Amino acid sequence: MVPSRRFFVLGNWKMNVNASRIESLSRLLSEAKLDRKTEFVIGCPSCYLSHARQLLPSHVGVAAQNCYKVSRGNFSGEVSPAMVQECGADWIILGHPERRTIFGETDDLIAEKITHALSASAKVVACVVEGKEDRNSNLTEEALAAQMRALAPAVTDWSRVVLAFEALWASGTGVLATPSQVQEVLAMLRRWLRLNVGNHVAENTRIIYAGSVSAATCQELARLPDLDGFLVGSAALKPDLIHIVNARHRRPGKLPLILSHRPDQRWA
Repeated sequence: MVPSRRFFVLGNWKMNVNASRIESLSRLLSEAKLDRKTEFVIGCPSCYLSHARQLLPSHVGVAAQNCYKVSRGNFSGEVSPAMVQECGADWIILGHPERRTIFGETDDLIAEKITHALSASAKVVACVVEGKEDRNSNLTEEALAAQMRALAPAVTDWSRVVLAFEALWASGTGVLATPSQVQEVLAMLRRWLRLNVGNHVAENTRIIYAGSVSAATCQELARLPDLDGFLVGSAALKPDLIHIVNARHRRPGKLPLILSHRPDQRWA
């Protein structure tokens, strides 16, 4: 029997919001017709976590975009899982491609962060990435396997982990991954889990996709057998996000009602 994995969408605001924009986005999300069958989470800058939690609907989760590997200490600029939880975040994104490529975070550091976050009872979106060089050199499987070998031993409770795959070559580049390319990699990751962790984890762990997902592409992707949701970047700041949240439980080709808006409202 195929397990029923709840569809999961994480809209990551990254470093693109301030207090007033969070108010505008939260107001529109509060009025949107969101499919409650989808687990929906917003990734928010740490300094605004409390603000977002107060404003977002109660059924929308909040995620910190990073944390450190220990609970306290002389680590200027860092935050611990306990700190972000106190601000209302129930999820933490770890190993995001931007943390890997811009800030040089290694697989080992990311694994340490995951271990500590789970020990602090946080839920984790753990990211793995396929770069352009991996794709062009036909090294996707090797690159992802190396990341998974570091990540998997760090996980003490797979029920509190969502695995996010990002095709970096298809993120903000103007090049879109085809559904067959996405499914091939998601199946690869699920197969890796089956062979190296176990059947139960492989069948029940949610694997989501990131790579310029939009209202135009989400419904076709949502039908892929190994896809359980999306990690959304730029579209998280647009009405597209509502279509993406509703992608799994709507008929193909028919977009859902976005929101009941007043003429003076807009996505600021």
